[in-house]
Amino acid sequence: MNRRPVALIGAPTDVGTHVDGARLGPAALRVAGLTARLSRHVTVCDCGDVSVRPATTAPEQVEGAHNLAEVVAWNRAVHEACHAALEAGRMPMLLGGDHCLAVGSISAAARHCRAHGKRLKVLWLDAHADFNTPDTSPSGNMHGMPAAILCGRGPAVLVEMGGHSPALPANALTQLGVRSVDPGERDALRAQDIDVIDMRPLDELGMKGEMRRLLADVDANTHIHVSFDVDFLDPSFAPAVGTAEAGGPNQREAHLCMEMLADCEQVGSVDVVELNPALD
Repeated sequence: MNRRPVALIGAPTDVGTHVDGARLGPAALRVAGLTARLSRHVTVCDCGDVSVRPATTAPEQVEGAHNLAEVVAWNRAVHEACHAALEAGRMPMLLGGDHCLAVGSISAAARHCRAHGKRLKVLWLDAHADFNTPDTSPSGNMHGMPAAILCGRGPAVLVEMGGHSPALPANALTQLGVRSVDPGERDALRAQDIDVIDMRPLDELGMKGEMRRLLADVDANTHIHVSFDVDFLDPSFAPAVGTAEAGGPNQREAHLCMEMLADCEQVGSVDVVELNPALD
């Protein structure tokens, strides 16, 4: 079994959303005993929280992209911390913070995979597609844009993070559990042929059937990045999120998803984002 040491990396920010509280997520996960739980199975190094210095030069402002300078700064810090962990042979586990941070963590995984000849496969567990751009976003909140940015759509300063644009080809991204998609996102997802698995196939085929399909092409040269937004879960038992959507996977379905990912032994990096303990 894959027993790479885990590097916990906190990013206490809610700069990408309009709801305060996700910045408390890393501390809440630590207080809840995450390190002790993981240490039963793997070596864990808590790398603490990334810090962000005020930018000496702010990126060009983009209408419809709120707090762009701060989003860029946090993602650069996350990128460097996650990339350093990967190069040291560790599995970075990003503790967010809101989902805009996935630009930094996944571009780091993509950079690592390009350098080592690995195939990257991203599993995006989320109630939302997060495929808006500043032009299509109803809110301008950047936690609704990271998947699009990683696929080459959005502010250049983020699209080019990690030295390659786009960080992800469309066929490297699979979205699971989606049940809230804006009109502009829907058109873009169809145009790029993103693999989006909403709740209907999960209801019809079950989590087991869909996960078997998703993992069928995984081999020893595959690096899986799991980007887990807590609102993937049904809010009836996981209410601590700023943008809850009813009708998500239940506790047992989500646990089976994680068990099957663990069994495949190719998960190389993880995000846990959008936990808002103020709403729990």
